[in-house]
Amino acid sequence: MTSYTLRKGSPDKTRTDLVVIGVATGKAGALVVAPGAEAVAAAYGRRFAPLLASMGFTGAPGEVVKVPTNGTLNAAQLLAVGLGPRSELTTEKVRRAAGVAARNLGNVASVALALPAVDAEHVRAVAEGFRSGLYRFDAYKSGTKTGTKKSDRASVSEVVLLSDAARQREVIEALATAEVLGNQADRARDWVNTPANDLVPAAFAAAVEAATRGTDVRFELLDVDELRSLGCGGILGVGAGSAHAPCLVKLSWQPDDAAASVALVGKGITYDSGGLTIKPSASMKTMKKDMAGAAAAAAAVLTIAALQLPVAVTAYLPLAENMISGSSLRPGDVLTTLSGQTVEVLNTDAEGRLVLADALTMAARDEPDVVVNVATLTGACVVALGDKIAGLFGTDDLVTAFEAAAGTTGEMFWHLPIPDEQRTSVRTESRIADLLQHNWVRWGAASYAAAFLEQFVEGLPWVHLDIAGPAYNSGGPWGHVPHGATAFSLATIVEYVEQVSRRTAAPAS
Repeated sequence: MTSYTLRKGSPDKTRTDLVVIGVATGKAGALVVAPGAEAVAAAYGRRFAPLLASMGFTGAPGEVVKVPTNGTLNAAQLLAVGLGPRSELTTEKVRRAAGVAARNLGNVASVALALPAVDAEHVRAVAEGFRSGLYRFDAYKSGTKTGTKKSDRASVSEVVLLSDAARQREVIEALATAEVLGNQADRARDWVNTPANDLVPAAFAAAVEAATRGTDVRFELLDVDELRSLGCGGILGVGAGSAHAPCLVKLSWQPDDAAASVALVGKGITYDSGGLTIKPSASMKTMKKDMAGAAAAAAAVLTIAALQLPVAVTAYLPLAENMISGSSLRPGDVLTTLSGQTVEVLNTDAEGRLVLADALTMAARDEPDVVVNVATLTGACVVALGDKIAGLFGTDDLVTAFEAAAGTTGEMFWHLPIPDEQRTSVRTESRIADLLQHNWVRWGAASYAAAFLEQFVEGLPWVHLDIAGPAYNSGGPWGHVPHGATAFSLATIVEYVEQVSRRTAAPAS
């Protein structure tokens, strides 16, 4: 278990195995230290920049160099991380640099972070980035000759964040928030990274229930019989082809002093074969990730409760496995959703919007102030925005609020439209049902999916986060983002709720 502490101290005098500093570039590409590292540069004097340059270090973002200090510092080793141009330094670049540092520690037990930590925002960025960079999913790797499983995230046991502002209350709170958020992000990543044979709907529900024990979060499970009694045809239709029955998990955080309420709806397809509209084999290998929206929503409620934010938050997690069998949903079938609206299904691989339809209706009927749904929903969004940016749809004011929250967390969203013609298409193109689930038109397919979801929010302020690209990193780690599950959207959802709590707590002018 890694411990994190704040300290007001000089990095050149700190006794530790390794000290981490940021190095930027100035005029003509000259190496300059970032805030927090001045004492280290002073200890080396004129030889500091030439020493780093002699090892090929240029200060580019993500670049690292490690050198033994040979007594120049009290730390045994120095790790310099590139930050790019000093004039363009941002909090997000600091967060990414901290993640890069975490992946390049080597075999050390103690670390001092002298990255830019001038205020609460920067301290939180350093802590979050470093924690994320340490993340590993190794539960299925044999740790000994007896085949026991590994559990340690990394060998480092002590991390000290050096900051001149270390004694300020808001800085102390920022580190505490980063620790809570980091723990829940790791939990969400673990859920998403777990192979689908071990995380079928019932197992996922049990894991979420276990996470709520000892917390103030209420857990409720609706099994297949209750879903059938309610008329949740979307969830039942998608789960019909699997040997593992679907279910819906409801999580509630209800503080006594709640001044606002937020509903979170997270897509929880524990594995997506595409159903009878089967995916190409190469597209199936990462489909355990299709419950990343539910993982993020569950982790968000747990984080918000741990932080005791005075906002009521309820998550609705429809869990199902989209598989192939004699009982599978067929193209051409018509489902009756919880809303009473009928849906003609043309593509069984567009199953996420069907389970979300029932969950959105359930959320809307509880009359929250706003509804937020998060889902690995469409490949079209990945085509449009790539694998690092999520699509953001919905009510203008709520979209603006989420953009502001993302500006703090560094997660990248792009506002995409829901054209009226897409809404019309959803409502009029089926000749036998109220709504058409999918129309096989390639252009604007992510907007079509958003237009479909909009039919179930009953006019409430609503935002839809299509995280199909950034929810899972199938390539190598970058910045603070690990390989595999990323817990994308968790930080922004929590930040949005924090901003809501600050607004509602502000005295009237």
